Parts: sequence; C-alpha cells; structure tokens
Amino acid sequence: MTTKLKLSRFRIRKPDPVAPAPRVVQSKPQVQQIADNAFMPDPDDDGFAGQSFLPPEKPKQPKAPPPPAISGPQDVEAIRHEGLTGRQLRMARRLAQKHGLPATSDFDAVRLLRRAGIDPFQRSALMELVAGEEEEEDEDDTPPGTKPATGSRALTVQAERAKLPQVARPLPLPTTDLRAEQSHISEVRRIQVDIVARRRRKLALMWSKIAVFVLIPTFIAGWYYFFVATPMYSSRTEFVIQQASAGATPAASFLTGTTFATSQDSVAVQGYLQSQDVMDLLDQDAGFRTHFSDPTIDPIQRLAPDASNSATYALYKKMVKISYDPTEGLIKLEVSATDPDKAVEFSRALLTYAELRVDQLTARLRGDQEKGAAQSFAEAQAQLEAAQRKLVDLQQKTKTFSSEVEVGLITTQIGTLDAQLTQERLALAQMEANANPNKARMDPVKTRIATLESQINNLRQRLTESGADGPSIASVQSELVMAQADVATRQMMLAQATSAMETTRIEASRQTRYLSVAVQPVAADDPSYPRAFENTLVVMLIFGGIYLMVTMTIAILREQVSN
Repeated sequence: MTTKLKLSRFRIRKPDPVAPAPRVVQSKPQVQQIADNAFMPDPDDDGFAGQSFLPPEKPKQPKAPPPPAISGPQDVEAIRHEGLTGRQLRMARRLAQKHGLPATSDFDAVRLLRRAGIDPFQRSALMELVAGEEEEEDEDDTPPGTKPATGSRALTVQAERAKLPQVARPLPLPTTDLRAEQSHISEVRRIQVDIVARRRRKLALMWSKIAVFVLIPTFIAGWYYFFVATPMYSSRTEFVIQQASAGATPAASFLTGTTFATSQDSVAVQGYLQSQDVMDLLDQDAGFRTHFSDPTIDPIQRLAPDASNSATYALYKKMVKISYDPTEGLIKLEVSATDPDKAVEFSRALLTYAELRVDQLTARLRGDQEKGAAQSFAEAQAQLEAAQRKLVDLQQKTKTFSSEVEVGLITTQIGTLDAQLTQERLALAQMEANANPNKARMDPVKTRIATLESQINNLRQRLTESGADGPSIASVQSELVMAQADVATRQMMLAQATSAMETTRIEASRQTRYLSVAVQPVAADDPSYPRAFENTLVVMLIFGGIYLMVTMTIAILREQVSN
C-alpha cells in the first residue's frame, strides 16, 4: 500500500493587487565614503546579523491590543543598506505572504512587516511561519469556493482550531529506499549478533578444551606434587681423580696436573657408577631395593616388592645422578632417599665402589708393565750366563785363555827367531866372503840357519793352519772373539733390561690413580624433591605445548581439505 506524498507548496494563491509605492526621487545620489574599518565587526555585533534566538513568548489573549509598531527604518533604501542576507529576505517575503501583506519586493516585505508591528527576524515569527505552512496544507484540503482566512482572521481561525479536538494524523509510510536501508541495517545487525554469538560459542569451546586438556592435568599434577608426593632428601658429593706425578719425566709430566690427564678415567668412573653392577652391589650392601619398597612411599615412587631388575635400575638412575665437569675435572654425585641418613649411606658406598674401580683401572696396566720388565731382565740374565759358559768351554777346549795373548807370544817367538836367523845369515855371508872359507865353521852355521827357518815356518803354520797339535791360533782367536762379543752383548742387554725394569717400576708408580673427595656427603635437613611449583609449571607448559601443536595441526589439515 502506498500513499501520496504531501509536500509543502508555496505561492499557490495570487496575492491581492497592491498599489505601487511612490518612488522617492533623489536629485543627486550621495557618494558613501567607506571607512578603513568598514569590514571590521562592531564591538556589540554577535555575528548573527541581529537575529534573536530567545524562546518565543507565550501567546496572548485574542482581544489583547496589537503590539506597538517596531521602530526602525521605514525606507526601502535604508533597509537595503542594513546588510540583510538572502535567507533573511526570503523568510521576510514568506512571512509577508503569510500575513497577507502586499509586498512588491523582499525589502518591501521587511518594511511592511515592521509597519504591521511584526519582527520578521524574531524566533516567534519564524514559528508562526511554520504554522502558516501547516495551515496552507489544511487550506489545500478545504472544498473549492471557500476563501481562506488572512491576517487577523487567520489568527482567529488558528485559535478556534486550537480549541477543537485534534485528530492524530497517520504516520507517513517509509519509502522503498528507506525500507531497503532499514532492511540492510537489520540484516547487518542480525549478522553482527550471529558473529558475536558464534565467537562466544567458540571462545567457550576453546576454554573448555583448555580446561580439559591443560588446566585439569595441571591441577592433578599440582595436587600430587603438593599433597601426595613423598619428600626426598638428597646428599651431594664431589670428588676428583688425581694422578701420581713422582718420578715422571718432563715429556710425560706435560699433561700431569691437568684435567686431560684423568679425563678418560673420570668418564669411566662415571659410567661405572651408573651401571647395573653398582646397583646390584648397592642393593647387597645397603639394601637399595628394600628401602624404596617401603609402603610409606607414595605409589608412583614406590618400588614393588617383586619388581624386576629393569624397574629397579630405572629407579636407581632416577635417584642417583652423576655428572662430570670437564673444565674442572670434578665428578658430582647426588643421591636421593626418603631418609637423609640413608642418602649419606648410599653416597659413601658409591664412593667406595668408585675408589676400587679407580684402583682397578691401572692395576692391570701396572702389573703388565712390571711383569714384562721382569721377564726381559730374566731372559737377558740367562743369555749372559749362557754366553759366558760358552766362552769358558771354548777356552778350556782350545787351552787358550786369550787368543790375543797366544798370538802375541807366537809373534814374539817368530820375531826372536827371525832376528837370530838374520844374524846367522850375516855370519854365513861373511864366511863365504873369504877366499878360502872354513867349511867346519860354515856347516854349523848353515845348520842353525835351517833350524831357525824350520822353527819360524812351524810357528807361522801354527798361527794360520791347523795341525796335529790342534786348531790354528786364527780359528781359536775368531771363536774366542765371537764368544767374548756375545758375552759383551749379553752384558749390555742385561744392563738395558735392568734399566727398563727400573723405568717400568717408576712408570707403574706414576700410573697410579687416587680418588680425592672434595665434598663429603652430609645429611640434609629439608627435602630437596619434589619441587612442587616448578614441576607443576613444567607440566602446564608440556600440556599447553601439546594442545597448541595438536590444535595447529588440525587447523592446517582442515584448511588443506577445504582448499
């Protein structure tokens, strides 16, 4: 259903003819001088061109005398020079038409309104103008032939209408554009409400998931750590493995006193204390399994009486913590137990095992070194004895104590005989030089010469050739020299074996390791575990991280599937 729009219409009636106003003829227009401050506002000017925004006065009684005429310039030219705006002039023209004043121009309308005692720029006059527009609409609805009221008659009609009961006009229906705009606004509002509700549902669902997967597990963990977990007392110990430096050579003692000299031993001891063998020894000596099977311990940390070795070893690694600092060479041992005295007992037992292991690490090395040196010394000594026995046997066999002495004696004999032979030959030569030599004297000389030559040949053969008398001096000398060289070699080897055995003994003593305890185990007064707040915070972070990863993974999978 649509209704016809009603619009305010102006100037729907022709005004009554008005006689033209007499013109004022001026002989000569006066030239107006513009001052320097013509465009400056007056001190009393408020910037609204004389308009009044005071509330309208209450309407007076119909029979009240008309208001006095407003004093002001009555000339049209004077009104022109007032500087009225176009809006003010249009309002004056409409107000003059409302009151039925025959105005020929806008300035004439101002003049006529002022003459009739109406201020065209007062708020009450403007309100009357609006009321007049409503009357015009009513006049449009009057039947034809009826003359509308003007002037004072209009005021009387308006007063009479005010006395009559007013009928409420029906509200104008909205236009199509207004309906579309209202529909769009309502749709946007509905979407906004839906988005807010959806966000609230998702927020509630998110917090419910966080509560189920993060907050509730954190609360359970905190309740366990604060109220259920059995307190554990820890005993801390620090010890270092040292190496003996006595008797070390400068080259061997280069790393002595540093952590690099015992780093392998420290790592080996650390691994040994974390092994299952040490756990078995600790269980046999100090009752590790029995202590942690006490019913007073909470179910999570308590060890079952029939627990396997794997479960016991897992608990052992949790209660016995060993760390090695390579910069300082310290091995730190921390043992936890429900009783502080029991923790100290476990620590002392582990220190004993570590000391035994440190001693065993180098015992085999030292034993092998000393055994090898002693065996080499014994072999060298036996070989020297054999060489000396061989030399003596050779001397007894050849009946020669020293080949050099025998060679010297034979050489001396040959020299002596050779000297005699030379003299005899000289004597024989002298005898033969005579003209009549004496044969009786020459024969003995020749005989001695032959004997000396034969003796010299025998001595020379004894030096180089073997005969019935035995081997030659040369062969005997060579055997004796070899035997003596063998003896000398064996003596040198024995000396080296003796030196090696002494060096090995010194090296073995240097290889000895010592375990020095820097911090003795002491019974604790306050429990060290569990750390309730830290553990609860860690549990919350772990569950929060798992929740975030799972949520992000699901979101990424949904996005991939939707694409």
